[in-house]
Amino acid sequence: MRSLRPFLVLAVVNFLPSFGLAQKANREYPPSFEGAREEVYKQVDGVELKMWIFEPPSYSPQQARPAIVFFFGGGWNSGTPGQFEHQCRYLAKQGMVAIAADYRVRSRHQATVDRCVADAKSAIRWVRQHAARLGVDPNRIVAAGGSAGGHLAACTGTLKEFDEPNEDAKTSSEPNALALFNPAVVLAPFDGVEIGRNLEKDLASRIGVEPVRVSPIHHLRTDLPPTIIFHGEADTTVGFDTVKRFSEVSQAKGNRCELVGYPGAGHGFFNYGRGGVPGEHYLDTLNKLHDFLHSIGYIATPSRK
Repeated sequence: MRSLRPFLVLAVVNFLPSFGLAQKANREYPPSFEGAREEVYKQVDGVELKMWIFEPPSYSPQQARPAIVFFFGGGWNSGTPGQFEHQCRYLAKQGMVAIAADYRVRSRHQATVDRCVADAKSAIRWVRQHAARLGVDPNRIVAAGGSAGGHLAACTGTLKEFDEPNEDAKTSSEPNALALFNPAVVLAPFDGVEIGRNLEKDLASRIGVEPVRVSPIHHLRTDLPPTIIFHGEADTTVGFDTVKRFSEVSQAKGNRCELVGYPGAGHGFFNYGRGGVPGEHYLDTLNKLHDFLHSIGYIATPSRK
């Protein structure tokens, strides 16, 4: 098998704190979203973690709509749920309940990556537990995210551990589909990747557990949720080869895992553009996400490209 380049894993540890979130509103923390409903989904270590819920037009809780939960990027160190505001608003207009979720990060809460994973799993479980009240179909929940948030979304679909012990394990924290934007999916040696001793030590200190435990590629198995991945082929923060290998291994296990590569595009290429201009990559990834969701029955009609 072809080996992954060692620097790709090194780059994962050194995520940029932010990667050009498009507009000032998208950089604010805590965010403020006009028209979105705010709910607390978790209280832990004196912190209230919230999610912002964008509801479809002419919405009734009795309708049981599909839902999508977005996790922001920022290297598990910073970032804001405002990153995916525009995607949320668009998908709500398509009939989904779209949600931007907060989670603990290193700069604000001294959280290690395993705690970020636990929060993401709590968010999916909370939406499923409250599905009837939220008007959500508990069997059609998508976990989505970019960069570190893409890693968290991938973890909710692949990892069997890191559920909070005080939560009801009878309600699954696993989503029904995954939508990943330049996600970190390789956090430990895989298929010939060598990590130096010092890097391994740094990974363990930042992640809080052995890196392999939160490395999605190491937990691929059969019967995983259908997945789509959007990735810049010129991404030097999370190398394209990592997601390509992830997709290959997942497909070999019989899963649906689509990888959409963007030649010449770097990290964060999918974000809403500056100055109120959406941007070509934002629009294209949104259209392809729309069609993926249509293909699994979560959106009624195909996109208008």
